[in-house]
Amino acid sequence: MFTSNGYTLDDSPSRLGWIEPVPDAIRTDKEALWSRLRRDGYLFLPQQLDPQLVTAFREHYFTAMADTGIVEPGSDPAVGVGAQGAIDRARIRAVLFEDIVPGERYAALTAHPDIRGWFEWFLGDDVHLHRRKIIRHIRPGESGIGTATQAHYDLVYLREGSERVLSMWIPLGDCPAEQGGLTYLEGSHHWALAEERARGDRRPAASITADLPALADARDARWLMANYRAGDVMVHSSYIVHASTDNVDPQGRIRLSTDIRYQRASEPIDWRWQEHWHEDDGL
Repeated sequence: MFTSNGYTLDDSPSRLGWIEPVPDAIRTDKEALWSRLRRDGYLFLPQQLDPQLVTAFREHYFTAMADTGIVEPGSDPAVGVGAQGAIDRARIRAVLFEDIVPGERYAALTAHPDIRGWFEWFLGDDVHLHRRKIIRHIRPGESGIGTATQAHYDLVYLREGSERVLSMWIPLGDCPAEQGGLTYLEGSHHWALAEERARGDRRPAASITADLPALADARDARWLMANYRAGDVMVHSSYIVHASTDNVDPQGRIRLSTDIRYQRASEPIDWRWQEHWHEDDGL
């Protein structure tokens, strides 16, 4: 049973499915990848990154957060077992926004050649990495509205630049479905784009809903999820609707992930996304 923000997802075959990874046979076929991205709205690229690179950053993150109360005392920071007691939210904010987000380790990860170089190859141009990059951690057992990511598509938050921004979601460590990874509403990029074109206006910069099962029913569509491993990445369109589920990991591990955005440097860039992510940035 999977939940998101406290809502229980319908696990029938017509409402829940699994993300298909890009086959090895087309990993280096740019035309085939573009065709797949247009069709599905996403590319699931298993082991795009060295798992040790990802695990090392996970260890760095939870080592920095050791005195915040989110990590079980004495546990291995590379595993990231969640503590169940009180947390120091002010300390979390200080570590996150003053240390980790602007830090060299995070910059090196998000501009790694296996990421930046891939986008240069795929987009066939010089690329721009938006400076505003987001890291999320969710402890097991946290639930209710506002805990898991609500259903949305990224373009509503990126209106001042190109609509052809591509997002990359990176699970920072193994992230089985029970840990609350990203889930996509199948085919939603088609109707999201069509509705914007038909209305001639823009959806507000807000989530669509926290009620994932109701949205799936309304659109007669499936939520798609995966058992992600360290080193896997998702690349997705700015129009595809996605969300996350609640963390019910039986091993008690914290879900840690980051989402970053690349685009062609020659296209319009949303100026609001050119500063480091901060809780007071207004986005």
